[in-house]
Amino acid sequence: MEEIASARSGAAVDPGHGVTNELLKLIPAFRDGDNRLLICATNSLRTLDAAFLRPGRFDYILPVGPPDDAAREAIWRRYLGPSTESVDLDRLVEASAMFTPADIEFAARKGAQRAFEREVAERSGAPAGTGDYLAAIADTRPTLTEAALAGFHEDIERHLRT
Repeated sequence: MEEIASARSGAAVDPGHGVTNELLKLIPAFRDGDNRLLICATNSLRTLDAAFLRPGRFDYILPVGPPDDAAREAIWRRYLGPSTESVDLDRLVEASAMFTPADIEFAARKGAQRAFEREVAERSGAPAGTGDYLAAIADTRPTLTEAALAGFHEDIERHLRT
């Protein structure tokens, strides 16, 4: 949504100004139709034009925060596949606390690559293990920051409708 509905600059020559205005005009007409559901997603609520966040535009704002322990475990399971049984999943979940799903995917691929390179060099027959994935986690900069999480929680307090 932030690509087509970012906050308007106020200058009429801003190309986004017209797009945002037109989209704001189309939403009520779209909502009048039967059997329609309009869903918009953004990673940056703060960059949206304030008009999009007024009551009446969208019935619900559903914040989707970072993955909790259970979600991170499920994501690790997804990317480790059968290797899940040979690693200490609890350690990976704990070590990846500030990771997004994409960060976890990257670390999983990086850990597998590390094990593959070791196998090519040593021919030991050892599959990727907990150490490979922990090293990959340590080498991966998490996308989430404390500041980003604080901003997310501020946005929830400011915009969530109950």
